[in-house]
Amino acid sequence: MQEPVWLELRISASHLPEDSFASLTEQMNCMGMALETDADSGDAMNIAWFETGDDVQQTRARIAAAALLQGISAEHIDISEIGSGWETAWQKDWQAMPVGERLWVRPSFCEAPANDRLDIVLDPGMAFGTGQHATTQLCLVAIERICGTASVQSVLDMGCGSGLLAIAAAKLGAKEIVAIDNDPVAVEAAKKNARINNVAVKCICSDAPPDRCFDLVVANILAGPLMEMAGPLAACADKYLILSGLLTEQVDGVAGAYRKHGFDLQQVDSSGEWAAISFFCTART
Repeated sequence: MQEPVWLELRISASHLPEDSFASLTEQMNCMGMALETDADSGDAMNIAWFETGDDVQQTRARIAAAALLQGISAEHIDISEIGSGWETAWQKDWQAMPVGERLWVRPSFCEAPANDRLDIVLDPGMAFGTGQHATTQLCLVAIERICGTASVQSVLDMGCGSGLLAIAAAKLGAKEIVAIDNDPVAVEAAKKNARINNVAVKCICSDAPPDRCFDLVVANILAGPLMEMAGPLAACADKYLILSGLLTEQVDGVAGAYRKHGFDLQQVDSSGEWAAISFFCTART
């Protein structure tokens, strides 16, 4: 049987921001996405994979046309044919890494930490969330900080992807954790990763926050969805709230949306153009 042909689309993040690339490729029903960062230069490359079906050239033309409509010039659009194994293409550049003061995030093919850091093992598969992106690391640092200074027993990870943030909260001592994503592939990945790490996480497929409160709510999504769900998401946070997936220029707008629901901005953590914001709920104190 002939090996199926897949197409790989590569566009530099300098020509198309990651959130715009994600919106573009999701509309075209891509099978997976990744952000590849050059360790030396820091340059980031957006990557997405597509199933071609019976007509490779037609699929290629459709992808190119969609990218051109985003204002990307043809010389900055790289579309190539690849065989099977694209599902694990993210593995080639992913290494174990320390995050914050206590966490260690690694794929299963890397060694456990030699020190006393909390070991988190991930197999994201087709779901988002290896911990490499700045927004994810900022969330992890904020979760570690809050769990280290306050009693956090219940946690909601809204838009959980691979479940990394939920698993980190469990490793840091939280007892009741709910992880929600609107992508069933992500929900299955989160369940699998929770089992790998021997932690209890309730994983739910939904696009809406649940009707209950948690000590800590964390959402690493994008500014638009975070502002749209400000009301129901704020209602879930009894004490603390961490929001990320934000560009630094989006911080004021998102923070303003949640101040209206009784949240005081505690801290802004940033890395390059990305930011995470931490709140304390004053309305229930």
